[in-house]
Amino acid sequence: MKVLIAEDDRDFGNILTQYISISGFDVTLGRDGKEAWELFSKEKPDICVFDVMMPEMDGFTLAEKVKEADSEMPVIFLTAKSLKEDIVRGLKIGADDYITKPFDPEVLILRINNILKRAYTSANDEYKISNTVLKFNSLELFSGKVREKLTLKEAQLLKYFIINKNNVLAREDILTEIWGEDDYFLGRSMDVFISRLRKYISEDTAIDIRTVRGTGFILEEINNEE
Repeated sequence: MKVLIAEDDRDFGNILTQYISISGFDVTLGRDGKEAWELFSKEKPDICVFDVMMPEMDGFTLAEKVKEADSEMPVIFLTAKSLKEDIVRGLKIGADDYITKPFDPEVLILRINNILKRAYTSANDEYKISNTVLKFNSLELFSGKVREKLTLKEAQLLKYFIINKNNVLAREDILTEIWGEDDYFLGRSMDVFISRLRKYISEDTAIDIRTVRGTGFILEEINNEE
């Protein structure tokens, strides 16, 4: 899951980035509201954490722009003030939570996890291609007569393929998206995971995970009609 942070305090922003990254998230840090807005369009995060008081563009204005672009995007506000009017304004914009500084970073991690669970459990549970269905939250795959319980990495990998079906995916992009870095040994591990997925979906003859030599892979829908 990707987290976009907007925080102009350099030291505090670095601490949050490191802490959230250690907790397993892919984190991008914007140093002001304007930079964070540019990163939002580029990185496509799953949740945003915005400081309220920032140069260039404050957190409230940034959140309003984000909500205009994606009304379902979860947003958490960070603020040094606990004024009622600020809290009310944040909630009216559509903030999912509001945390007053100083706070324990562990509290932020718990809030992020809770919000993501609410936001994505029901909405993004099922991913389908042809006669193959991935139920991501329960890690279940249904393909023809096959019923398979997947590992989390298998489910993440198949989800990524389904979302990007019929598009060639570079090896390095898959590794960075699912494993967090492009590494030779992780690449060997990825090949094993892809072999397993091919086996799981082999009864569904209308799809295939095909190797694109020198580039990567493609989950392809095959037209079996003459």
